Amino acid sequence: MTQLLVSVRSAAEARSALAGGAGLIDVKEPAHGALGRAATQVIHEVVEVVGARLPVSAALGEWADDQRIIPDLALNFVKWGLARCARRPAWRRELAALLETSRRPQVVLAAYADWECAQAPPAEDVLALAVEHPGSVLLLDTHCKDANNPLQKARPTLLDWLPVAWVEDWCGRARDAGVRVALAGSLGEPEIRTLFPARPDWFAVRGAACMAGDRHGTIAAEQVRRLADLIASPEMPGAS
Repeated sequence: MTQLLVSVRSAAEARSALAGGAGLIDVKEPAHGALGRAATQVIHEVVEVVGARLPVSAALGEWADDQRIIPDLALNFVKWGLARCARRPAWRRELAALLETSRRPQVVLAAYADWECAQAPPAEDVLALAVEHPGSVLLLDTHCKDANNPLQKARPTLLDWLPVAWVEDWCGRARDAGVRVALAGSLGEPEIRTLFPARPDWFAVRGAACMAGDRHGTIAAEQVRRLADLIASPEMPGAS
């Protein structure tokens, strides 16, 4: 069953995400990039607020930045982006070793739909690594979040970079290999409706869950509830 993942930047936002019906709480700092790492104290405060009610994940920045210390906290998942790793082939060996040695928190493999803009490995290469590790988790996100991108669009979404059929096929191959998938990338209600037949395990949002509809805004419980209800609706395309 598909759930809603909400990215928060504070304990207060975590409370709003909980009140709105999120299925997974993610901690990141949007001012630091697509998968910006929040301060360890902030991650600790979110973990304390959420407790055992929901799983908690944390974005830890970009793998190329070599900031790879995992906070010693009760996290379920951690992830790094692969921006600037296109010409650093060691990323594959390094993350494979981490997947084989890390049990908790589980390491999520993060692929960028706009891999050329991010100078990251193609999403197919990240999927190939995940398929070699059944039980792993994949995130498909976007890196270039603002108008400074080849599309020259103010808020490019996942579907501005990849066609629906491609995403559905990618998710299907991951699912067939026993790999769970989260879809992200400035997703709003229209994109979630369109991508629902891809049957990801999570739709990951931030901007759509903020009062102003902007990722730099503040998470609002009513916005989270709206998205959670949408995902749970039996009227969604492909809903069983």
